[in-house]
Amino acid sequence: MSPTTLPAAQDHGHVTFLGAGPGDPGLLTLRAVEALANADVLVGEPDVLDVVREHARPGAVLENTGADADAPQLTVVDGTSTTVAVPAERDAVHLVMAAVRSGRRVVRAVTGDPGLDSDAAREMLACAAEGVRFEVVPGIASAVGVPAYAGVPLRDAEGADVRFVDARTASARCWTELGASDGTVVVSTTLDGVAATAAELVSAGRKPDTPLTVTVAGTTTRQRSWTATLGTIAQVFKQGKVLPSADGGRAVIAVVGERAAGGDRRDQLSWFESKPLFGWKVLVPRTKEQAVSLSDQLRSYGAVPHEVPTIAVEPPRTPQQMERAVKGLVTGRYEWIAFTSVNAVKAVREKFEEYGLDARAFAGIKVAAVGEQTAKALIAFGVKPDLVPSGEQSAAGLLEDWPPYDPVFDPIDRVFLPRADIATETLVAGLIELGWEVDDVTAYRTVRASPPPAETREAIKGGGFDAVLFTSSSTVRNLVGIAGKPHNVTVIACIGPATAKTAEEHGLRVDVMAPEPSVTKLAAALAEFGAKRREAALAAGDPVTRPSERRPGARRRRATTS
Repeated sequence: MSPTTLPAAQDHGHVTFLGAGPGDPGLLTLRAVEALANADVLVGEPDVLDVVREHARPGAVLENTGADADAPQLTVVDGTSTTVAVPAERDAVHLVMAAVRSGRRVVRAVTGDPGLDSDAAREMLACAAEGVRFEVVPGIASAVGVPAYAGVPLRDAEGADVRFVDARTASARCWTELGASDGTVVVSTTLDGVAATAAELVSAGRKPDTPLTVTVAGTTTRQRSWTATLGTIAQVFKQGKVLPSADGGRAVIAVVGERAAGGDRRDQLSWFESKPLFGWKVLVPRTKEQAVSLSDQLRSYGAVPHEVPTIAVEPPRTPQQMERAVKGLVTGRYEWIAFTSVNAVKAVREKFEEYGLDARAFAGIKVAAVGEQTAKALIAFGVKPDLVPSGEQSAAGLLEDWPPYDPVFDPIDRVFLPRADIATETLVAGLIELGWEVDDVTAYRTVRASPPPAETREAIKGGGFDAVLFTSSSTVRNLVGIAGKPHNVTVIACIGPATAKTAEEHGLRVDVMAPEPSVTKLAAALAEFGAKRREAALAAGDPVTRPSERRPGARRRRATTS
């Protein structure tokens, strides 16, 4: 007898109930990322979709279960045009079942862990009732992840009991049991419900001086924590002008207990909120491809990078020169090829692909890279550079290490230099002086990018950004040209003296300069500036604020001397 099958399941798609964690996209599991990459439809609350959409494949449909009628109910990743039958009812069960009935692979994403979400359990039963195949991908529960990011260990060496409760559904009996216990209590509540939760615990028997830590927007760069006691938390909120309504009723995590919350220990263990650029909104005015690694580094310091392209890269107007040079690489015309930017690597790589070539075409040719980022782009192409400046990462630094032409050891005296149309002549002149012949070829053109959205322009001019990183003089000129001059409260960080000079010529006050002309060093220098600023505020007994939170009445101008 042949094995039986479930006909209904064969006709239906598949559902993955996925835990998106407390809010930090970095807390998604490897299995979650894999499921997202294969999904046709993602269903979830707006905040959850923001966490998972980065890992969705192009063309995946995002269906929003939010109650906000003004919010877009249906979007498509990367703007791919897709026709989708949207059910009249917007609750998650209808969205999931409508998509899965048409044979789609559906990811139902929830905050925290699906096993702790009652709605997810109801949707799983609906799938089971119709014979729809589903799986569960656990996530980090908010009640566990948020305290870890707030520096509040839930258990110590003495092994205190830990209880988890949702204040919005807790019964009177539950409060009575919690009041009689001296263990740690992790409460899921809302900002406007914190005071009532504290009062409920005190009424049930907890001492008013029991420590309490409240964390909002946990694990995200909007995270903020308050430490008080059950008896003082209402006053702490009042003095701090904490407005519950501003949070929109979103869940917060409160940790209550003698051992686990409050005191000097949290000051020592608060690793996340004490990052040097925590919560800083940093403007990264570079091309999108160049901004990725820099943005990742800024996130590691706690910043929120905002990438604004100031330069657009376009092919040369006349491609024949580039075509001849690439053919010359294959026929042995050159001894060296020198790359002065990531864009130059990209331009040559695209031309190689056009001709069906790969990295093997560089065999027998020496390769130079102007700096670490360009070298990484070459390595990704499959080419290990023979020469990278040992000192300054610039054309001048490259010339310092470049060997002079020697007719005995160098059978060919020609260098291929693919670069931008607006590049300086420093490298060309220096190579000629060293005895080399140079084919100076325009590999790409740099043009000013289109202006950013009006909201971004207003934030730049109005002080909405805490810092801006300038990685070249052209980024200064182009940003000011397309978006206006950054507000005087914004910290200005420049990659080197030439860029700083250009910034000053545009009336900007330079606060940070990289010790070496490297984007990595520039981001590190900004982080050091932020750390010193934080330490100074704490030493003075002042609250730690971001630059954008201080708005002096008069605009500060760059000091000038006559």
